[in-house]
Amino acid sequence: MKFWQGILRFQAEKISPWIAFRNTLGVALPLAAGALRGDLAPALIAAIGALNVSYSDSHEPYVERARRMLAACALVGLAVFAGAICGDHHLLAVPVTGAWAFATGMLVALSTTAADLGIMSLVTLVVFTARPLPPESAAFSGLLALSGGLLQTVLALAFWPIRRYVPERRALAALYAELARTAVAGVDSHQAPPASAQSTQAQAALAPLAGDYSIEGERYRSLLSQAERIRLGVFALSRLRGQDPRDAILERYREITARALRAVGDVLLAGKSASPAPAELEALETLAEELRSAAGAAPDARRQVDALNGQLRAAFELAAHATAAGELAFAREETRRPWRLRLAGTFATLRANLSLQSSAFRHAIRLAVCVTIGDAVGRSFELHRSYWLPMTVAIVLKPDFASTFSRGVLRLAGTFAGLVFATALYHVLPATALAQIAAIAALMFVLRCWGPANYGIFVTAVTGIIVLLIAMAGVSPRDAVIARGWNTGAGGAIALLAYWLWPTRERVLIRVEMANMLDAYRDYFRAIRDSYTQPDVAFEAPLDRTRAAARRARSNLEASVDRLRAEPGTIVQTMTALTAMMASSHRLIHAIMALEAGLRSSQAAPARQAFRRFANDVELTLHSLAAALRGSPLARADLPDLREDHHALAHSGDPATERYALVNAETDRLTNSLNTLAEQLLPWLEPGASGYFG
Repeated sequence: MKFWQGILRFQAEKISPWIAFRNTLGVALPLAAGALRGDLAPALIAAIGALNVSYSDSHEPYVERARRMLAACALVGLAVFAGAICGDHHLLAVPVTGAWAFATGMLVALSTTAADLGIMSLVTLVVFTARPLPPESAAFSGLLALSGGLLQTVLALAFWPIRRYVPERRALAALYAELARTAVAGVDSHQAPPASAQSTQAQAALAPLAGDYSIEGERYRSLLSQAERIRLGVFALSRLRGQDPRDAILERYREITARALRAVGDVLLAGKSASPAPAELEALETLAEELRSAAGAAPDARRQVDALNGQLRAAFELAAHATAAGELAFAREETRRPWRLRLAGTFATLRANLSLQSSAFRHAIRLAVCVTIGDAVGRSFELHRSYWLPMTVAIVLKPDFASTFSRGVLRLAGTFAGLVFATALYHVLPATALAQIAAIAALMFVLRCWGPANYGIFVTAVTGIIVLLIAMAGVSPRDAVIARGWNTGAGGAIALLAYWLWPTRERVLIRVEMANMLDAYRDYFRAIRDSYTQPDVAFEAPLDRTRAAARRARSNLEASVDRLRAEPGTIVQTMTALTAMMASSHRLIHAIMALEAGLRSSQAAPARQAFRRFANDVELTLHSLAAALRGSPLARADLPDLREDHHALAHSGDPATERYALVNAETDRLTNSLNTLAEQLLPWLEPGASGYFG
């Protein structure tokens, strides 16, 4: 029942009239110009380019949107040229289409955005293989499609009305401000837990960022995770009032904590950058040392203070870069890292996924084989409009069963509805180019405004647009209806058959994928640990190998989370938990990679025994969490006390030594992120919560 509800679901939050308006202009303007000049052929190609690039338009920030749409422009121009130049040569067209399909499937390893770009270019390639041209005409057609895409890009960049992330910053600022008030006022045991309303509002504000794996998206989700942990720490400290003989120290600590939390909220609210290490943090560290050395201090208070200090440092660091100026500074900092260490290393990620263990690689093989079979069948039997067959396969076949099946059903239903509607519309409209352009513009608006809310509406609208574009090229819609209906049905059947033969269920795989990622992170961290403890031994090969494996495991889990989101039966609590865990795991891997970068940027120094103990406990924690994901019992008390290990590490050796200072800072971030991940993961591994992971 829920599966069919998912098929019929209308996601009103995805309606975007403004994007629809500018995308409609991008398609209609070339057609109108061609009609006025009396030369529709080049205008149609430019309009097709604008149509394909419009799918890359969104509410992303200027830079991200420009990068995505320019990539789409280049891909659509290249696909038009490649399809037109090899369309007459069957022995060339089929392997080219298959290779393009394989490359498209591999893009799943990068992101859903990259995968969408790949599908768009693959569909364009398949369509233009049915329109063979000599080389010079093929090149001209590619340029026309490129120009249509560039027009669409200009319109998208010119009319962007608002800045992104302002609502998210405000919600987070309100949460941190309420936490500051609670730190001083304390907690009434007869009332709801502190900052409940603000926490709920922040969760709702950040919910749309669930699939956003950009640096900004990760930062805001991490700020929310830190706020939730700080909320618990503030609550625990409030309960210790009057129970500790050094309560005066704790009272000063609460007051300064409140000032620190207000400062985080002010940075987020004002949108101004700030130092990631203000005076409040130094004062809190001093008070923590006083509490540690004070006679009779409760162990609970010491642990809570140490944990809160780590969480506040993380929150300040995140907030300092959550502004326009901070994002630029963070971007400059990222670009200074060696290219091999950048988390978004495109080619490194693709190379890491060239393995049957990679879900992206398996999808690439499945897509390439099915598209090649569809193309070969259509050409061998000389089916009329045979390009619809492999095109349908490319659109319908997704990395997960749920999306493939739902798209297959909606693709068939929407195609037939669109064919009937567009054919009737063609015969009702006046037989003029301007009337057809007006109909195309209306359908384009429906496509981009309401199409994202429901795939059936999307398919119906795009089918109508294509039928009318074909009609403007001189082909009667009646002649295309039967051919397209037959080829669409065959293509959908091939895609569904492929998934029936080689299925994937994400709810079964998600825990394994997360365990694989933690194991890969442990192997990578071990190679880095060995590099620090044995500076005279070369570890380049194991570092490269384990880094690639970690990258592959991370991209597999990200893809699995995206697929689970679309799978029927997935509940909100599952995605909320997984999203928070992903944010913590990304902060963890950033800290681990920073440790590797420190191997190259600092002079070797003797390994400290405290570092060996800390590293061993990090490995044990990662191993224990991975084993728990595979079914082994685990309690929080079974995990090592990483915060105590880090305190011992930070107070060993000479802090003025460059390498020691770097390791102390990065292991603090590592401790914070790994403790956060453990606290998020363990509740979901309890027997009563196992259903959330399938």
